[in-house]
Amino acid sequence: MNPATGETSIASLQETARRVRATCVQMAHDAKQGHLGSAMSCVELLVALFHRWLRMNPDRMDEETRDRFIMSKGHGCTSMYAVMADRGFFPVSWLKRYHEDDGPLPNHPCKHSLPMLDFSSGSLGHGLGVATGMAYGFKLRNNPARVAVLMSDGECNEGSVWEAAMFAAAHSLDNVLALVDYNGIQAVGRSDDIMGHTSLEEKFRAFGWSCVTLDGNDLPAVLSALERVPFQPGRPTCIVGKTLKGAGVSFMQDALLWHYRTPSDEDLRKALDEIGCQPMGVERP
Repeated sequence: MNPATGETSIASLQETARRVRATCVQMAHDAKQGHLGSAMSCVELLVALFHRWLRMNPDRMDEETRDRFIMSKGHGCTSMYAVMADRGFFPVSWLKRYHEDDGPLPNHPCKHSLPMLDFSSGSLGHGLGVATGMAYGFKLRNNPARVAVLMSDGECNEGSVWEAAMFAAAHSLDNVLALVDYNGIQAVGRSDDIMGHTSLEEKFRAFGWSCVTLDGNDLPAVLSALERVPFQPGRPTCIVGKTLKGAGVSFMQDALLWHYRTPSDEDLRKALDEIGCQPMGVERP
């Protein structure tokens, strides 16, 4: 922490990212839930957003002028839960209740379970539309609040994404930020094989957005890009983060298997040893 600015150092945030990854593995193991690879790929994007960009105070979530966040790729929610717990939005002890019946942290984000969320998600293709609607409303009321939405690359198969992209550009919504976690793998195969070998950056630019592609697992690069948002006044902003599915654990990286697989006891031990960090809220022997 920089005592002059109150800003957390990059080294400290990188350690936070490791701790978040360890927590995701532990949560997936304990709850016997999949989508671990999807959660691991977007850790740096979430850490950068919640620690540096989003103007959201856990103690003042009722403020009209606070920023909003939508985890449109809801299947990767363990990383969001871990980051939110780390930032003090709810007790770290709740992480042990992931996927618990009637618990606060279901395996897809739900406002009925965790009311501080801005949107329930899981059915892909809706987050950007909701985000642009929120941003449009804020513009009409001269509300300075901004909206960030984290999407998956597979989600960009959905036509609703591009309808929302056109709307945002038509209404000059420079208060909306889309981040695409381009980990290259979706439910049944490689994204480029399914979506076509084309550039998402070029697509968003063609729809009137300002867009950049970067290494989404490079925390300093993500932080640097966020400092420049909006990239152009009057245009919505998109950051395409090229990431690795299962980033941070060598035997999980870039493997379709880890879209669904849950870690065994041995997988857990090996993953946590490789990450070299203890999960939040869990004491290891």
